[in-house]
Amino acid sequence: MLRRFSWVWQVYPDEEAMSAAAAAWLAGELRSQPSLLTSLATGASPRRMYELLATRARQEPGLFARARWIKLDEWGGLPMSDPATCETFLREQLLDPIGVPPERYFGWESRPEDVGAECRRVADWLAANGPIDVQILGLGANGHLGFNEPALELQGGPHRAQLSRESLSHAMLDRSKGRVAYGLTLGMDDILNSRRILLLVSGARKAPQLLRLFTGCVSNDFPASWLQRHADVVVFCDAAAASLVERELQSPAGDRRPPSP
Repeated sequence: MLRRFSWVWQVYPDEEAMSAAAAAWLAGELRSQPSLLTSLATGASPRRMYELLATRARQEPGLFARARWIKLDEWGGLPMSDPATCETFLREQLLDPIGVPPERYFGWESRPEDVGAECRRVADWLAANGPIDVQILGLGANGHLGFNEPALELQGGPHRAQLSRESLSHAMLDRSKGRVAYGLTLGMDDILNSRRILLLVSGARKAPQLLRLFTGCVSNDFPASWLQRHADVVVFCDAAAASLVERELQSPAGDRRPPSP
C-alpha cells in the first residue's frame, strides 16, 4: 500500500524532460531567494539538470549572482584533481560554467590530513552558514543518500563513511586514477534539516527503490526512507523510474492516488 505524504510528485516522459523541469524549479527558487544555499549531489541523476542550469546562466547572468553552494559528499582518499572526484564533477558540470567564486562555494577536501578535523570544519561552516535551503539528492541503489549508507545507526552530522559495495561500484569511479578509501558526507540530520529537498530519480533500475520509498517503513537499512519524516520533499522522476509506483496506483489494492497531492 502506498503511503501518503505532503510532497510534490511529478512524473515526466524521460530524463531530459525531468531534468529540464528540475532546472526550471531550482531557477524559480533562486529568483525567490537569490542567496539560496544549495547542497549539491553528484552522479547521473543531477548531471543533466546542472548542464541546463549552466545554459540558464548564459541566458540569465544575474540568476546565480548571490547563490551559495555546498558539496554534499566526496570520495575520500583521492587527490582533488582526480577525474572521479565529486569536486571535478561539480566544477565541470556546474561551478565553472556558471562562474561560482570561492567565497560562495564550500566543499570537502578529498584527501584531508586529519579526517576528524575535516568533518569538524564542515560542521562548523554549516553551523555558521546554514541550514541548507535546498538539498539536491539522487536515490542510491541501496537507498543511500550521499554516503549515508545502510547501517545499524545513521550519523547525524558530517562524517567519514564506510562505503558499501554499491557505492564502490559507482560509474563515477570508472574515471579514477587512484583508490577510494572511504566516503565523506553530510549526515542525515544535515539533510533532514534542509528547508526543501529535491529528489531526482530516473531510469528503470531505480524503480524498485522508488517503490520502496513510497511503501516501506522508516528504516536505517534504507536511509532514503528517512525522507518520509521531512514535510517538503519535491520528487521529480521519469516514467521508467515511476513504473512500479504507477502500477501500484492502478492495482485493485492500490490507493489510486499519487503519493502526494
